Amino acid sequence: MGKDVIVACDFSSATAVYEFLDKFTDRKPFVKIGMELFYAEGPSIVKEIKKRGHKIFLDLKLHDIPNTVKKAMAVLSNLDVDICNLHAGGTGRMMEAALEGLTRPDGTRPLLIAVTQLTSTDQESMENDLLIKEPIDKVVMHYAATAKKAGLDGVVCSPLEAGKVHEICGNDFLTITPGVRFADGDIGDQRRVMTPAEAKKIGSDYIVVGRPITAAEDVVAAYNRCVEEFIG
Repeated sequence: MGKDVIVACDFSSATAVYEFLDKFTDRKPFVKIGMELFYAEGPSIVKEIKKRGHKIFLDLKLHDIPNTVKKAMAVLSNLDVDICNLHAGGTGRMMEAALEGLTRPDGTRPLLIAVTQLTSTDQESMENDLLIKEPIDKVVMHYAATAKKAGLDGVVCSPLEAGKVHEICGNDFLTITPGVRFADGDIGDQRRVMTPAEAKKIGSDYIVVGRPITAAEDVVAAYNRCVEEFIG
């Protein structure tokens, strides 16, 4: 898969997400289904959106003991999503177990991506709340290297870190970057943000964009603007 804009469908019901997706008549956006929508509607929402022709990033951020994550990933693998993820903080052993569970009998599987540090986390909160005293940049790069060693396909990271992740882990190691906002937009609760054009320049492979598109007055125009800035 090449560069793409992933739309974060952070809606609380199937009705709301279908209302949103029905506005797209020409191009079917790559969508992210997160906890809110998945917990509200269950696996059926994934199957229906897939049936409509959308690629899906299932963003559930698994983090548990290796065997539990392995079994959960085996279930998610049957949903035919394109990307799913977990927390790199669960250790290399957990990530390896996740890959085992995710891989189908025929050897195929969705892409598996590790979350490094959430874009709402800054140095101060990481030190005070998590007692991680290393610089956040160093922590993210270490998590990325651990994910690559475990056999994962890439990481979720801030767009500010995408270029360095590629330097350390190679250009084939994917970077999926939330925290993307238009230059004239509100940054919301994100702390480490960048515009689509800047994310493109620094080497992000995928950008995840939520409210700048989903809360826009004209959602299709906002999506097209994002695609134009990021992909061209």
